[in-house]
Amino acid sequence: MLSIRLSKELEDKIKLLAKQENLTKSDIVKEALENYIEEKEKKARPYDLGRELFGKYGSGEGDLSTRYKKEMGRKINEKMSN
Repeated sequence: MLSIRLSKELEDKIKLLAKQENLTKSDIVKEALENYIEEKEKKARPYDLGRELFGKYGSGEGDLSTRYKKEMGRKINEKMSN
């Protein structure tokens, strides 16, 4: 539940639009908020949208890619020398 205070002018505009569209005032406000949020999300940077997920499931080990390459090289060298 959300309560907001609107200017008389804005409330009158919403009432008029609701009457013209045969909708409730709540429907008008919900649609307007959904459109507003959708536009804001389109403008958000991809990094900002995923920020809370980055590193969430990380191993905590920052050298995995370089360590993997070294380990693979070592295993290949062992196999070639046998």
